[in-house]
Amino acid sequence: MGKTKTTYGTPDWQGKAIILLDLDAFFASVEQLDHPEWRGKPVIVGGDASKRGVVSTCSYEARKFGVRSAMPASQAARLCPHAIWASSNFARYKEMSAKVMSIMLDESPFLQQVSIDEAFLDITPSAYNPESPVSIAQRIQKRVCDLGITCSIGLGTSKSIAKVASDMDKPRGLTVVFPGREAAFLQDLPIARMSGIGSVAQKRLHDFGISTMGQVVTAEDSILKTVFGKNAQMMRDRCRGIDAEVDPEYEPAKSVSNEISFAEDISSEEDLEAAIGTVCAKVARRLRKAELKAGTITLKIRFGNFETHTHACRLEASSDNEYLFTRTLLSVLPEIWKKGTPVRLVGMAATRLGDGEEAVQESLFSTEEHEAEKRASEKRAGLSAATDIVRDRFGEGAVSFGREMRTRQNLTGSGSKNPADYKPLR
Repeated sequence: MGKTKTTYGTPDWQGKAIILLDLDAFFASVEQLDHPEWRGKPVIVGGDASKRGVVSTCSYEARKFGVRSAMPASQAARLCPHAIWASSNFARYKEMSAKVMSIMLDESPFLQQVSIDEAFLDITPSAYNPESPVSIAQRIQKRVCDLGITCSIGLGTSKSIAKVASDMDKPRGLTVVFPGREAAFLQDLPIARMSGIGSVAQKRLHDFGISTMGQVVTAEDSILKTVFGKNAQMMRDRCRGIDAEVDPEYEPAKSVSNEISFAEDISSEEDLEAAIGTVCAKVARRLRKAELKAGTITLKIRFGNFETHTHACRLEASSDNEYLFTRTLLSVLPEIWKKGTPVRLVGMAATRLGDGEEAVQESLFSTEEHEAEKRASEKRAGLSAATDIVRDRFGEGAVSFGREMRTRQNLTGSGSKNPADYKPLR
C-alpha cells in the first residue's frame, strides 16, 4: 500500500477533484510480477544493447544505477552490467492496463486515459457520492497494489495539479493538494515540472529570467507569446492550476506514427523500400482499428551520422490505405535520400486525422489510367481488410509479407510505451 503525502490544505474538500494515476515503472513491474525471482533486482525492458536498442522502461532498482527510459541500451548495459533484460510483451502490458482502468471506472465514469500507464479520473464529490476524494484515491491505489503492481497518484482540483502532484512522491506515493492551495503548491516549483514546457521552452524562459511556475503566472504577455505562441494563455493557466475538464472521449494522439531502428545501417534501395512499406502497413492498420483516415503523411529518414530529414505529403483524399501511403512516400524518397547513403532509422507519421468523410472533388476528366489505379487501390484495400481480420483473430504474427520479413531481420528489438496497435480503453 502507498503512503499519503498531504501537500497543502485541510480535509474539507470543496469543488472539483481530479486524480492522475501513473503506474510505477509499469513494463518492468509487470515483468517482475510475472517473474517473482526478478523482484528486488534491476530489470530493464528494451532492445538489444548490441543492436542499437533503447530502454523502454526499467525498474527502480535499475534506476539507482542511472538507467533511464529512452536511454541507448548500450549505455544502460554499461551503467548496470548485471541487469536482467526483458523484451517487450505488449499483449501482457495491455491486459494489465485494462485491469487498472476498470478499477478506476468502478469509481467514476469520467476517465481520460492518456497512455497505457497513465489516466485522469474525475472523482468530484456530489450529492449522490459525497465520499472524500482522498478515500477514493487510497482505495484505487490499494486495488492496483492487489494486482501485484503499484502506482503513484496525484490529487487536486485540476489535471495540471494532479499531474504535477503525481510526480512528487514516486513510487507508491499519494500526493494531495487541497482546494485553495494550488498557487502555494505550484509557485516555487521549477518550470520543468509542468507538462507542455519542454527543453526548448525551458531554455527560452530561462533567457527571460523565468525559472518557476509562479514567474510564468506573472510574466508579461509578450514574453509568453514569444515562447508559447498561441498557447501562451493556456500555459499561464496551467501554471496557475487551471485547465480543461477531464474528457472521457479524449483521443490521446493527434497523429499516428511508427519508426524502425536498424541494428546495422541499411543502404540498398530494396531494403529501404521494404522498411517504408513496413512502417506504412503498421500505421495504416492502426488507423483502421481507430476508424481514422489521414490527410497528410510524412516520411522520416535518419542517416548513419544521426542527421534526420523529413518530407510531408498532403493526400488528395484522406486514406487508411498502406499501398497508397507506400507509393506516395517512395515517390518523394529521392528528395531526402541519395542512393547508397547509410540509413539507421525509417519512420512515417499520419496527421490531419479524421473519419474520411470530407468532400472530395473528383476529376471531371478521369483517364483510363486513373480508373485502373482506382480499381487496383480498392482491391488492395480489400486485401488489407482481410489481413486485419486474420491478425485480429490469431495475432499480429499470423500474416507476414515479404517486406516485413526482410526488415525484421535487422531490428534493434526496442519497443515504445504505446505500441502501434495500442488503443486506450474508452
